[in-house]
Amino acid sequence: MLDRKYIIQNAEAVAENCRRRGVDCDIEKIVSLEEQRLAKLQLTQDLNRQANEVSKKIGPAKDAAERQQWIEKGRELRDQKDAAQREQDELEAQVIELQTVIPNLTHPDAPTGGEEDANELSLGKTPKPRFDFQPLDHLKIGEKHDLFDFESGARVAGAGFYFLRNAAVRIDLALQQFAIQFLADRGFTPVTTPDLALTSVLQGTGFNPRGPETQIYSIENTELNLVATAEIPLGGMMSGQTLDVETLPLRLCGLSHCFRTEAGAAGRASKGLYRVHQFTKVEMFAFAAPDQSDSLHEEMRQLECELFDALEVPYRVIDTASGDLGGPAYRKYDLEAWMPGRGEGGEWGEVTSTSNCTDYQARRLNVRFKRPGQKGTEFVHTLNGTAVATGRAMIAILENQQQADGSINIPNVLRPWVGCDSLKA
Repeated sequence: MLDRKYIIQNAEAVAENCRRRGVDCDIEKIVSLEEQRLAKLQLTQDLNRQANEVSKKIGPAKDAAERQQWIEKGRELRDQKDAAQREQDELEAQVIELQTVIPNLTHPDAPTGGEEDANELSLGKTPKPRFDFQPLDHLKIGEKHDLFDFESGARVAGAGFYFLRNAAVRIDLALQQFAIQFLADRGFTPVTTPDLALTSVLQGTGFNPRGPETQIYSIENTELNLVATAEIPLGGMMSGQTLDVETLPLRLCGLSHCFRTEAGAAGRASKGLYRVHQFTKVEMFAFAAPDQSDSLHEEMRQLECELFDALEVPYRVIDTASGDLGGPAYRKYDLEAWMPGRGEGGEWGEVTSTSNCTDYQARRLNVRFKRPGQKGTEFVHTLNGTAVATGRAMIAILENQQQADGSINIPNVLRPWVGCDSLKA
């Protein structure tokens, strides 16, 4: 979340940022409540000071009557102090409730608007395929090659779940192996993450685990939730910790299952593997010093491009508009892969995103760092970026690499793990 002092001192700028991002936040109310809270805090401290002064007079009292008088006065002051403290606590809770829905600040170069206002920055090295036949979507390719079983998945867990079969299993594992090796060679520490996280960790990373708009599966009668992305447990790894600046940036790549309710996401464009309730993802995550985060964000974007260039997938890079950033992101880039079987004649579909969240998550999670020779600590900056979400990457590979005879070429970088050059017709 944003620093409260910053919000109060820059109320109009924060309100304008909320308007730019299309988020309804009552900044004036926060300012008013914070003024009231500070007044109650001052009153609490004054009453506590007075009570302590009265307490010192009890011992030297000249007789029992005077002693009792001071005791009663002290009790009265402490009751008043406790009442003021309760009011201050109530005001604090109201301020926090409003403060937590305020989005992060927005990079000045990010375009303003909604999804349709995003800027296309560049294209990948692989051009869109030119087919001399009618290309199939990944579901029809899956039927031909016996790759997916959505019917059995629905019988087991409901709509939106599935079984991978045959070569799809090998491709899924190959994508994981390739992404992990690729990132490990570039200084990222591979980790596997828990599939569950505490509600406090989800809230700390900016995910809402409760309410009608949530995309999170919560475990009934517990404070545990299924993770929607490795970003959640990776951010929580360092919650409450203070790092040495020499260790930054700390680069991690997390392998996790991801679970999302995808409420309200039904539609033709969401069919098949594109929008499901469970998938596997390799995620980049970094803790950085503030002066490192902008360049590290560009590095992550470049790594995503290199990954999908190596996978021989056509894509474009999108600079996400302010209204589509999500609460924690200061700036976000998306990679959208060309999917020939999507829509009428093919469409772009998001396959990765990378976000610089500055200190927004770290402030909630209380992740700090210290510099040698300096007093105090600072909040780190956190960044995240998809290396590969295996389901969507598989869609892009299958649909772009299909051949007229029905075979599917396997990208060179995946062949050692898949065990073949192509899926035969």
